[in-house]
Amino acid sequence: MEYIYAALLLHKLGKPVDEEHMKKILQASGAAIDESKVKSLIASLKGVDIDSELANAIVASAAPAAGASSSAKPAEEKKEEKKPEESVAGLSSLFG
Repeated sequence: MEYIYAALLLHKLGKPVDEEHMKKILQASGAAIDESKVKSLIASLKGVDIDSELANAIVASAAPAAGASSSAKPAEEKKEEKKPEESVAGLSSLFG
């Protein structure tokens, strides 16, 4: 996750998301740098419009939550009442 966070931070700051900048961010954060992960992420992000991907991710994550809440009917909640004796018995078992 550190690599993705570093890429997002670079993008947010308007810096190029490349190996050199990624390594600097990771080194400054104290994370161990894995060259293959850095190269893989940079290659994966080549040609990707990060702004549009973030906008799609936000819309996609918000849509199911809105749809689920509007179609779901609230279920009746069953309240389980404990008798005072049961509560005291439970507490006394903790303290012997």
